[in-house]
Amino acid sequence: MKERNGIISAGNWIIDHLKVIDSWPDRGNLSNIRTVAGNALGGCSHNVLVDLARMQTGLPLWAGGIVGDDSDGTTIMNEIRKNGIDSCYMSVRSGVNTSFTDVMSEMHTGARTFFHYRGANALLDYPDFTNMDTPAKIFHLGYLLLLDALDAADEEYGTVAAKVLHLLKSKGYETSIDVVSEQGDRFRSIVTPSLRYADYMICNEVEAGACTGIELRNADGLCTGNLSKAAAYLFGQGVAQMVVIHFPEGGFAMRRNGERLFIESFPVSSSEIKSTVGAGDAFCAGALYAIHEGWSLSDLLTFANANARFNLLSESSTGGAAPLCQIKEFILKK
Repeated sequence: MKERNGIISAGNWIIDHLKVIDSWPDRGNLSNIRTVAGNALGGCSHNVLVDLARMQTGLPLWAGGIVGDDSDGTTIMNEIRKNGIDSCYMSVRSGVNTSFTDVMSEMHTGARTFFHYRGANALLDYPDFTNMDTPAKIFHLGYLLLLDALDAADEEYGTVAAKVLHLLKSKGYETSIDVVSEQGDRFRSIVTPSLRYADYMICNEVEAGACTGIELRNADGLCTGNLSKAAAYLFGQGVAQMVVIHFPEGGFAMRRNGERLFIESFPVSSSEIKSTVGAGDAFCAGALYAIHEGWSLSDLLTFANANARFNLLSESSTGGAAPLCQIKEFILKK
């Protein structure tokens, strides 16, 4: 049998509409939009796949998801093709708006408020995966908790997302999941059923804490002693191969056999950081590539940390993405 090769990611595709306002108004009052700063692309699948594409590894990549038959959808489809990503599992739906977020940044403080419209992403459902037949090695799904049809209950599997992951494992994929950070108590009811069909879970410490009920950050900072406990809990819920947890301080990975490692992030001065948007997805892209290539935990975490570091140097979610040779050269110099 031919060895599987490549990564397919399906899930969120989002356009951010960026605006700068003079101040945040009280309810019922007016605020002036001072600048229409343009649009930026985001969402788990976009960020992860574009980061992987810009590594220039030659790894085949496939995109899955839904956009509307509108200008935002056209922008997303053009971006996918421009980066050499196979778009055959992208669906363009008429009469549907592409998912978008209005991002309002206050002029004097930089504080941002987000108004999100789920749009086409909410329609991604089990039938969209039944013909997803590629030679890819890894399938990555994200973000759970932000995909309405997939987050819905399923009588047999718990959620539709879990049913999808079961299907894809039966097709021969290794499966990976990511979740979105949100306030509320939906994590366990929506994420837990998918863990039984996930080979890898890659998320941040806030999300891992919400999924497990184990405190990973408090007023004193990161609770490093609890990282192994959280990973062990996730293995207990069904994760088959590896749990990877990232945070500003670095990254932690643990295999089911108990092998574990924590590696600190690369130092970045505050003056160098342009934005943290997409840093978690950049880490995830680095981790997925390392998993695909069978790297050690040390190499995986070092590479993922470096990829996240490059992301911090750009204002957009993928603007800092660097080629593999540049990332390796950076690591060797440190």
